[in-house]
Amino acid sequence: MEPSSGEQPGRSHRPSRRALLLAGLAGGAGVAAAPVTELIRGLVRPAVDADDRIIARTYSFNAGWLFGAYADGSDQERYDDTGFRPVTLPHCVTPLSWRDWKPSAWERIWVYRKHFDGAGLLDGRVLVDFDGVMVNASVVINGQLVSSHIGGYLPWSAELTGHLRPGHNVLAVVVDSRWLPVPPEGAANGPASVDFLQPGGIYRDVMLRLLPDAFLSDVFAQPADVLSSGRRVDIQCTIDAATALPAPMQLSAELSDGTRKIAATRTLNTLPAGATIIGLQLTGLGDIELWSPQSPKLYELTTTLRAPGAGTHSVRQRIGFREAAFRPDGFFLNGERLKIFGLNRHQLFPYAGMAMPARVQRRDAEIIKNDFNCNMVRCSHYPQSRHFLDACDELGLMVWEEAPGWHCVGDAAWQDTVLQNVRDMVVRDRSRPSVIIWGTRLNETSDYPDLYYRTRQIARELDGSRPSSGAMDHYSVKSWSEDVFAYNDYHREPGDNAGLLSPLPGVPYLITESVGVQWPQPRHYRWIDPPALLARQAVLHAQVHDIARSDPRYAGLLGWAAFDYASLLGPGGDRIKWAGVADGFRIAKPGAAIYLSQVDPRVRPVIVPVFFWDFDGEPAPGGHGPGVMIASNCEQIKIFVGGEHAGTGLPMLDAELYGHLAYPPTLVNLPVARNERPELRIEGYVNGKQVAMVRMSAGPAGDHLGMAADDTAIVGDGSDATRVVFRALDAYGNQRRFRTGDVTLRVTGPAELVGDNPFPLGAYGGLGAVWVRSRPGESGPVRITAGHPVLGQAEVQINVLPPSCQRLT
Repeated sequence: MEPSSGEQPGRSHRPSRRALLLAGLAGGAGVAAAPVTELIRGLVRPAVDADDRIIARTYSFNAGWLFGAYADGSDQERYDDTGFRPVTLPHCVTPLSWRDWKPSAWERIWVYRKHFDGAGLLDGRVLVDFDGVMVNASVVINGQLVSSHIGGYLPWSAELTGHLRPGHNVLAVVVDSRWLPVPPEGAANGPASVDFLQPGGIYRDVMLRLLPDAFLSDVFAQPADVLSSGRRVDIQCTIDAATALPAPMQLSAELSDGTRKIAATRTLNTLPAGATIIGLQLTGLGDIELWSPQSPKLYELTTTLRAPGAGTHSVRQRIGFREAAFRPDGFFLNGERLKIFGLNRHQLFPYAGMAMPARVQRRDAEIIKNDFNCNMVRCSHYPQSRHFLDACDELGLMVWEEAPGWHCVGDAAWQDTVLQNVRDMVVRDRSRPSVIIWGTRLNETSDYPDLYYRTRQIARELDGSRPSSGAMDHYSVKSWSEDVFAYNDYHREPGDNAGLLSPLPGVPYLITESVGVQWPQPRHYRWIDPPALLARQAVLHAQVHDIARSDPRYAGLLGWAAFDYASLLGPGGDRIKWAGVADGFRIAKPGAAIYLSQVDPRVRPVIVPVFFWDFDGEPAPGGHGPGVMIASNCEQIKIFVGGEHAGTGLPMLDAELYGHLAYPPTLVNLPVARNERPELRIEGYVNGKQVAMVRMSAGPAGDHLGMAADDTAIVGDGSDATRVVFRALDAYGNQRRFRTGDVTLRVTGPAELVGDNPFPLGAYGGLGAVWVRSRPGESGPVRITAGHPVLGQAEVQINVLPPSCQRLT
């Protein structure tokens, strides 16, 4: 992630070469690791056990990189990289704004270089793990090519064993970010042939692993028969041994709940050179709490390999016990019917492309689950960040995961990459309880019987516990052979209303997209668009979810989409697809009202007016008028205009239009004369008791600039970041959309601004956001100040914590 035009001018933070070397193994955010300077200077060796055998360790490798355009020889050891820029991963190869992304800015070949001391890294095996590089990459250590990878969305490793020296080493990663024949890319008309843009770079984390000669390269944990008293965990361990071991190795597994050990097992086996798969089984588990959206219980599984003469390697992972089944009569979780209620998600962000750190990735899952009350998300249209999926496991957010693809299918080599993507996707995430279905058919593609037969077989062989599917744009099973029929339904009824086609008979049926920008094409939902259009987005989402809940044959519905995203298929010069119920800054639009209100009022009472109470600058009366919507989970809504009671809404009794929703909205009349500027008060009641209230100001008195940060603290590792939102607000904190002028930002303290500065408040619609990112190795308080010529100033403060200089595991 790179600072955009908001970077403070006149300040240089380029570290010395010595500082880069010492930062090379800096620990990750909020994790613990061995002292960095000692490891790099060779004062300690890799950790050993009582028998002097290597114990595996993992370190963050995000800090201390140099970056520049590729030139002949720039991947070689002695290349002069003094003109390169220091960067910290995740990183996008070009600065971006919140709009008007130009693929030509990143469609080049780039190189990342990292200098580090190899002392302490010469015993055992050394691997560098890449979570994601866009698009293709080659890894060169000290001038020797050791690995290459095709595709931008899945992890891979490069082994450095045997290529390191006790002194100075140079690791170079050549990144090809051109438009390549690699899924989902490859169509003849370039980036405009795919709905989402894909900026290049090493945009996910990089780790360094120190391993014994024999280690666990994969552990697949599959809970089985979870609803019976004979529940168990089947464990498939893949062991990578550099040489055959002279004595039997011990492989063990232990399941625990905190400090309580639930079950354990072990086995002794001889180990040949190469890859060996060995199975273990945990039984006698007793009572187990099941994983669900309401109670996402996780247990810890520790699998350990102890190899005589080689070392010890443990893999810790969290697993959950759940049974997910799609049937022709609906979706069932743990034997009980559950209606799927969710959204699609792209991992694109303003300014940074896809290069956001763990905290920001996790925040998206929190918004979708906790704010929008979804129980499922579709990772459209590619495998997404492991940090996002970690949060889904923890929060109880079910996941549809699919291989990279959009509309087109390429030649034989292209299809071979699809097969590898499916294989890598399943292996990476098959132990996660949140993942309930594999998208083995690429999004909205025609039928390719041989290709999709092979993708299904790969998924079944690697993980027989989950069904396969793929989002269809044709309503027929004639050329379909997956397990779950998934349909992108943009059906429109008369009167500009959203509709859904009936479920196809005899097959499990799930709506994977709906609403979007399809009424009529194109219809986008920007903050600067008319209020009636923004309100209509909420109506359409309410309509399709209501229909999906009206018939048990619908497994459920995933609306399009959670967040706006960069696309050449967007309107005008913005190059944004404004389809989200929240914008690209993750700020909820009126279209999110139905999602926000679908929560038990005992958890959180909600009142969301699906209109604006701003009479100045409106081209026509805003939300005020007949039949405006208020989304709420309250039993009764009382409305007061100018202090006078103007009406009462009873959502559950007024549910003729949306009666299948758990908490239907209510429609009310708010007649206001043009020359009036009354205040609005909405009160919500449950069991006769007032539990919520919203007040809205019609006049500009009290308008001000509001500002808020997602987090009060981040970690000073150079990667960690938090979002800071600023808005034009009325006296009661409601959105004002028609304020113009720029917001100017200032940051003091050990952090960088990632965003546009100044920010054009009027062009976006009365609000904006930036991210604040730490500097590597620095800590202390950070103050962010925003100023507007009319609305005044606002300020937030966050604290940058010292980075932990210790190992990840």
